[in-house]
Parts: sequence; structure tokens; C-alpha cells
Amino acid sequence: MSYQEITFEKDSVFLVGGGAGFIGSNLCEALVNMGYTVRCLDDLSTGKYENIEPLTKCGNFTFIKGDIRDLDTCLKATEGVTYVMNQAAWGSVPRSIEMPLLYEEINIRGTLNMMEASRQNGVKKFVYASSSSVYGDHPVLPKKEGQEGKVISPYALTKKVDEEYGRLYKELYGLDTYGLRYFNVFGRRQDPNGMYAAVIPKFIKQLLHGEVPTINGDGKQSRDFTYIDNVIEANLKACKASSEAAGQVFNIGAGGREFLIDIYYDLCEALDKKVEPNFGPNRKGDVRDSNADISKARELLGYNPEYDFKKGIELAIAWYKENL
Repeated sequence: MSYQEITFEKDSVFLVGGGAGFIGSNLCEALVNMGYTVRCLDDLSTGKYENIEPLTKCGNFTFIKGDIRDLDTCLKATEGVTYVMNQAAWGSVPRSIEMPLLYEEINIRGTLNMMEASRQNGVKKFVYASSSSVYGDHPVLPKKEGQEGKVISPYALTKKVDEEYGRLYKELYGLDTYGLRYFNVFGRRQDPNGMYAAVIPKFIKQLLHGEVPTINGDGKQSRDFTYIDNVIEANLKACKASSEAAGQVFNIGAGGREFLIDIYYDLCEALDKKVEPNFGPNRKGDVRDSNADISKARELLGYNPEYDFKKGIELAIAWYKENL
């Protein structure tokens, strides 16, 4: 079942925290197109108004400019809401190493504010973004829930704390929470700019503009790259999941394993470029290899990713060619 076939009560109201960001704006767009009432809460610190500007012309979409670090803002935003999908956080492992205090404020306190506001306002389901980074230095592949190692970045620690709060809010307060551990999401509207940009859009932009990309490390690190539409599906299915599955975390990947150097040369071929990359030092806090065991999400959420890496990267390349 593709996510477009998932249905909710007609009067359902969705709040997307961080709705002007890469993942959040895609969720907003999908829900608006499905005909549901959607609110987007974003302070535009990393999200972009241009990502949601076309949606502001739709009668079923509302943009709220606000900061999740402010509880009153979260309380107002969640009033009358049925489902919350909280994507509001600051990403990037390297940036978290430089700014640990800010990450604690946004990713931990902000997420806690959203959970507490959702509890107080009787939200039915609270779905939130976690990360594969919580697996830390655990060496075994594929990554499986319950087999975590020692976290190796402030970013990973913030997500681990969010997961513990998610568990507690189910156990103590009865709020149905679902943590989605994203594995290297990519696709349309992912920002290719800046020193903290994700690798796929950054490589595509550099190759299209005749620049020489730099690969951190030897390029033999591996990732479970996951196309954005799989993540939309996971969020919607989490909103439909049983209360018995609440309070838990789920790997959201494609179940594949791609090596960075292979991806680089695949992109060169797809873009008809012959450019040898530069190689830089390894980045602090980066997990060397990741590959998701998605069996738990399949079983308890009904997650069945429609897009493998090959299908997803073709769509992503086509989007960037048209929009860069």
C-alpha cells in the first residue's frame, strides 16, 4: 500500500513540527494533497519558508511561526490536534559537536515541550523523529532495535534522550508515542548548501556546477540511504499503529547498504561527469557503517518501503536537475 492510500477520519487535524524543513515540508505537502487539515510549526532556523509557500495558498494549511523551546507556543499549536508528527530538531553530527548546548535546548527540551503540550491537549498519536545515530559504536550489522552501543555525538545523545521520554510518556501518561529512527533520508527539497549539508544533495550540486566534491574518509563507509517517500509512509503508518506498539522505537530505512564511494561514481555516471573526488579526514562522531533491520517496523507499523535506493536516487537526481 502506498502512503496515498492510507486514510484517517475526515476531521483529523495534523501538526507537523519543523514543517518547513526537508522531511517536514514533504509530510505537509502529502497531507494537504490527501485533503487533511494541516498545521506547520517552524521557527525557520533551519527550515525554509519557500518549502511551504505553495501550500499557504491551500485552505487546509496553516503556517505557525514559532519555536518549540517555548511551551506556550507548543500548547497553542497542539490545541485541537489529532496527530502530531514532530520533525523539529537540529540535525548534523558535526554541528552538534560544535554546539552541544543548543542541541540540548532544541532537540531535548523542545521535543519534551511538544510531548507535554500533546499530552495536555489530548493528542491521539505523537510520532517523532529519532535517528540511526543512537546505535553509536555498536559494530553489528544490520542495526536492530535493542542492540545499541555507546553514543558518539551530542546529536545522537539528544535522540536517545527523546526516545526515553517517548517511552516514559506512554508508560506514565498514556500518550501514544512512536519514535522513528531515520537512516540517511534523501530526496526532493533536501538542502545541498552549507558546510553541514547532507552528502547526496551536496555531491549532486557540486557535480552539476563543475566543482570537485570532497569525500570525508576513504569512501568505504556505508549507509542505508532512504528515499523521502518511505519516510512519509512510515509517519502516516505510525499514526495508524496500535496503542500496543506505542512507547517504542522503529528503524526506518530501505534495508539496503550503499558504500559512499560507489554512490559517488553512480552520481558521476548519471550526471555524465568524470570527476575524481578529493578525500578529506574522517568526521568526528560519524558512525562508520549503518544498515537497518526493518522487520520490527514491518510487523508493528505495517511499514513496507516502496522505494529502494536505485528508484529513489533516480527521482532525486531528476528533481535536482530541474531545481538547482
